[in-house]
Amino acid sequence: MAGIGAFLKNAWNKEPVILVSCGIGLLGMALPLISPLTKYTGMINAATPFTYPVPVRDDGNMPDVPAHPRDPQGNNLEWLKNL
Repeated sequence: MAGIGAFLKNAWNKEPVILVSCGIGLLGMALPLISPLTKYTGMINAATPFTYPVPVRDDGNMPDVPAHPRDPQGNNLEWLKNL
């Protein structure tokens, strides 16, 4: 641990700009992994369908097609409203 401290102190004395830019780069790589925004972005992407439904005329023999586009069917998105 003392070796790392001595290296950082020496690097700061010789090239502070390079040391700061490396620190910002490491922070930029680590920040998305620990950010809570990443969790909610993943949840929203999982809930968003890849293909959007096309209106279909219901003939009474289609149980998986809602009668109206506003009928509640599929995943519940209450967690998104409560953020």
